[in-house]
This record gives sequence, C-alpha cells and structure tokens, in this order.
Amino acid sequence: MRRIGFLIWKELLELRQDPRLFGIVVMAPIIQLVALAYAATTDVRNVPVIVADADRSAGSRELIARFDASPAFSLVGLVSSGRDVDPYLERGDAWLALVIPAGYHRAVLAGRPSTVQLLADGSDSNSAGVAMGYASALIAEYGQDLATSRASAAGARGRVGALEARVRVWFNPRLESRDFMIPGIVALLLLVVTTNLSSMGIVREKEVGTLEQLNVTPLTRTELIIGKLVPYGLIGLIDVVLVMSVALLWFGVPLRGSIVLLFGLTIIYLMTTLGLGLFVSTVSATQQQAMMTSTFFFLMPMVLLSGFVFPIENMPEIVQPVTYLIPLRYFLVILRSIFLKGVGLDTLWPQVLALAAWGAAILALAIARSAKRAA
Repeated sequence: MRRIGFLIWKELLELRQDPRLFGIVVMAPIIQLVALAYAATTDVRNVPVIVADADRSAGSRELIARFDASPAFSLVGLVSSGRDVDPYLERGDAWLALVIPAGYHRAVLAGRPSTVQLLADGSDSNSAGVAMGYASALIAEYGQDLATSRASAAGARGRVGALEARVRVWFNPRLESRDFMIPGIVALLLLVVTTNLSSMGIVREKEVGTLEQLNVTPLTRTELIIGKLVPYGLIGLIDVVLVMSVALLWFGVPLRGSIVLLFGLTIIYLMTTLGLGLFVSTVSATQQQAMMTSTFFFLMPMVLLSGFVFPIENMPEIVQPVTYLIPLRYFLVILRSIFLKGVGLDTLWPQVLALAAWGAAILALAIARSAKRAA
C-alpha cells in the first residue's frame, strides 16, 4: 500500500503540473453539461403556426385564440385561404398550418360535425409528430368544451361526459425531457473524461520512456495499474460532484434516491470506464492513436447503442441483443432510476450485477494484455 500511495502521489503531482488539467477536469464537463442540457431536449415549444381562417367568425377566432394562448404554439400569420399557407410551409416559416373552412361556426352552433385541417412540415418528422400531437390535443379539448357548454345550455349536463380520463404522470409530472436527459449526460461525460484521460495518461508514459523505468521498480504489475488508475478515478469523482451540483442547483433535476447509493454505483461504473481506458492504452502506441481508438471504436458505439440518443426498443431486433454488451446502457438505467424514481438495490440489482461483471471483465482483459506486452 505504501508503494501504491507513492505512485498515486507521483501521478497527482504530474497532473498538477499539466496546465490543461483544470480545463479538462473542471471546465469542460460543466460547459458540456450546460450545452447538452439545453440542446438535447425533445420538448417542442413555440411551434410556428400559420392559420388560414376562411370562416372569419366568432367561433374561428375563439379557436385561434386557444392556439395563441398556448405556450406550445406561436402564430406567425393569418391568411384567408388554405392555398395561401403553402409558401409558409415551403420556406420553413411555419411548422404547422391550421385551416378553418367556411361555415365552421354555423356547423358548431347547429351541433353538426365540424372539421378543421392540420398541415405539418414533415421534413423534421420527430418535431412534426410532437407538434401534431399538441395541436390535436388542444383541438380535442376545445371540442369537449364546446360539447359541454351546449349540453349545459340545454339542461342535459348529466348526460355529457359519462367517461372522463384523469391522467397522472409518475416520476416526471412536468414531462420535462431535461429531467430525463441530464442524468444520461452525467454518465456520458464520465465515460468520455475518464476513458480518454486514463488511456492517454498511460500511453504518455510509454512515449516519454518513464513506463520502462517504473517496470524495473519493486512495483508489481497490479500495484502499477492501481497506482496509475486511482488518480483518474478521483478525477472522475470530482467531476461527478461538479456536474451533479450543476444538475441539481442550476437545472433543478430532482434527486429522489440515495446519494450514497449513487456514489457507490458510480465507483463501479468508474471501474468500467478506467478498465476500458487501460485496455485502449495496451493497443495504442501514441496519445493520438489512443484518443482516436477510444472515440471511434468505443465511445461512439456506446453512445449510439446505449439508449442515450435512440430508444433501444425502436432499434432493429437484430441490433437489440448487441446493446447488452454496452455498459453505458446499465448505468443510464441506474442513474435515471435513482434520480427520478428514487429506487434502491432491490430494484436495480440486475443492472448493478451486469455493470460489475462488465467492469471486472474489461479490467481482467486489460491487465492480462498489459502483462503480456510487458513480458
């Protein structure tokens, strides 16, 4: 332990002398968290809407006022014909077009079925789908209000609304995608920072020739690996504290679970990312090669296949089994469950076991390959 302690102290002194360390360890994770938290959101607000009102009645103005009052929509223009909305959609000035036909208000007053048309710019299918859902819900709510008011005026309130859905959303009542994305960003930042730092740090020792000097010291191979990886693990824990502070204090993401459990499972995850960095260092000869290898062969596939960007359930069935080989998949479930659901080990034990097994396997593989190269 004394030899390992001296090696850890040596690594910390070297890191302290690196002027880029402060930017990499402190500033970069915070900047990336803030940028991604604001950019990586599936919420759709202020959807530009062009309205074609061919009816020009009190009823059509009331419907238009509903859209104007909603924070999800922003009216960009009012025209009198459905043909006039085409330029707005073609130029991208509007994502949605609401077309109210002539005679709409008379049909509403007479109790006859009335129809309005929604046109959407489908070039961005995800945003268009969400916006159409918002608009359909708003129109359905308005139609229900009209039916209720007519029934009330006719004295038949008791025969209206026999079935009412009372919706309650658990874990994320505001349906804020930011509360879902930020825990995932924490996992992603830890993966990028610790994997790159550990792989490049060990390769740097080989480039300058100091790794051979360490090999002739009384340090065993295991002691050398522990002494090299522990400082980067401490850096990872510092980053956890920093990004969690920003997530909780700045963005207001709820932390409903145990913070002790969160840090304990983060240490297991760091064992995985540091083992991955050690493995990359055994197959790389230069720092540039280590960075390219970790980025293109490990980090990008993990981000794409972990469920961080695309839901695993939406992937082709032939690809879904591959995602079980991605450690980030398990840590994403752990983080989001602790943050939003407040669950414990009694629920998360399958993910914890899978993550621990992955970390032990990659560490064993990296240590075996490192010993083979040294021999």
